[in-house]
Amino acid sequence: MALPLPTAETRWRCTLCGNLTRFDVTRRSKVVEYIHLDLAGEPRVEEREVLDESIESVRCRWCNAVDQIELVDRPGASA
Repeated sequence: MALPLPTAETRWRCTLCGNLTRFDVTRRSKVVEYIHLDLAGEPRVEEREVLDESIESVRCRWCNAVDQIELVDRPGASA
């Protein structure tokens, strides 16, 4: 499913149940991280650069629909 991320002017909507707020998103990312280990060995990511990212699937949390998610205009967004 090739679904773009929502923007300031758009949002996701489930066409099956009308959900606008709850989705499970599966992403594939390629990142470079600078990890700092403290003296006890606990890691902390201090810098993160996303090289590539894509959405593999978006599932409605209310009705579990996977192929029913669409991108719609936000109310009041300038067109």
